[in-house]
Amino acid sequence: MLASAPQEVREAFLNDLTEGALLALPYIFEFWALDHQLPPEGDWRTWVIMGGRGAGKTRAGAEWVRAEVEGSKPLEPGRSKRVALVGETIEQVREVMVMGDSGILACSPPDRRPVWEATRKRLVWPNGAIAQVFSAHEPESLRGPQFDAAWVDELAKWKKAEDAWDMLQFGLRLGQTPRQVVTTTPRNVSVLKRILDNGSTVVTHAPTEANSAYLADSFLAEVRARYAGTRLGRQELDGILLEDAEGALWTLAMLEALQVERVPDLDRVVVAVDPPVSGHGTSDSCGIVVAGVRMSGPPQDWVAYVIEDATLQGASPRGWAEAALAAMARHGADRLVAEVNQGGNLVESVIRQVDPMVPFRAVRASRGKAARAEPVAALYEQGRVKHRRAALAELEEQMCQMTVRGFEGRGSPDRVDALVWALQDLVLDPAARFRQPRMRQL
Repeated sequence: MLASAPQEVREAFLNDLTEGALLALPYIFEFWALDHQLPPEGDWRTWVIMGGRGAGKTRAGAEWVRAEVEGSKPLEPGRSKRVALVGETIEQVREVMVMGDSGILACSPPDRRPVWEATRKRLVWPNGAIAQVFSAHEPESLRGPQFDAAWVDELAKWKKAEDAWDMLQFGLRLGQTPRQVVTTTPRNVSVLKRILDNGSTVVTHAPTEANSAYLADSFLAEVRARYAGTRLGRQELDGILLEDAEGALWTLAMLEALQVERVPDLDRVVVAVDPPVSGHGTSDSCGIVVAGVRMSGPPQDWVAYVIEDATLQGASPRGWAEAALAAMARHGADRLVAEVNQGGNLVESVIRQVDPMVPFRAVRASRGKAARAEPVAALYEQGRVKHRRAALAELEEQMCQMTVRGFEGRGSPDRVDALVWALQDLVLDPAARFRQPRMRQL
């Protein structure tokens, strides 16, 4: 990129431009745009630009509208003549999409800049193209008008998203191939998932850092320090759509409600391991989860805390054994718990080759993954498990794909399996022993 080139290269490039080219350069978006901000090729109806906060979504939407309505000269027509601008409220459309720092007015060159007609809530270009402003709070306002293009902003947070989206689709009927752009930070809402599943939809995606050249360093440092590693961070900063599977044992809302900033002093800590069948780059991950428990009152009242997900991908047997033992050392764990269904005695043998004296418990699965996970999910429903914030995003993502029917994500739920073994050892097994009737002395 030119911005990354040495200063002499940049100066030589600019000095070679004519005066007209130099004046036009700031408005040639294809020159400045990041990959996710440029329309994909092909025959699509809906382009979803899904990204983190500050990833440049608004600028991409504004520039797409420009490209649709502007002709080769200021008074010549473009591809589209009637555009819908739809946001959560009229004020947000006006302040962000129209007049914002990355809005349509700020992006337009002087000879093509549209006029904002406040009383009619619309933009009018010199070539006669018109963009009307609509609020998603009033879906019925989209009944009647018709368009050949639309820009929809922050769809995933609209309260009446389904109704507003449907009304817009009925109005998007002018021209040969009417198109629309959706700029949004992803959220697990049905309307967005329905759009993404449509065969006529294309998607570009970028995290917040993709646009770091235009963001304050202090902002990036602050939000990453607070939200890195959390599901909220993956959604709001990485721009990743995190879904709860139908019938999920855990949901995003449940897990967010159970997060804590600080883990209290714990009475007992374990590291649980779900070893892979083999150890190479394409094998399943080795699930390694650290958890502890506060033992106040009978075991039925104990509260567990999930502290760290130290899962490894593609590690050798010795590699994951060393990682598990390192996690024990970091957290002062009392025991290493490992499933031995796959490796039998070899699992303990590998671990003891690294540390012969480690307190070790072998566990063997006699039921399916979902059946084993259900009692653990019940602990969460009772509020008896907490998660350390900013540490467990990938584990939580797997948890939200575990259903009563089984795991509906990709690969194997190694992180969830390790979590289940940890909480089984810390809470469920002690509670079961506590409930067993004691024999009377004769």
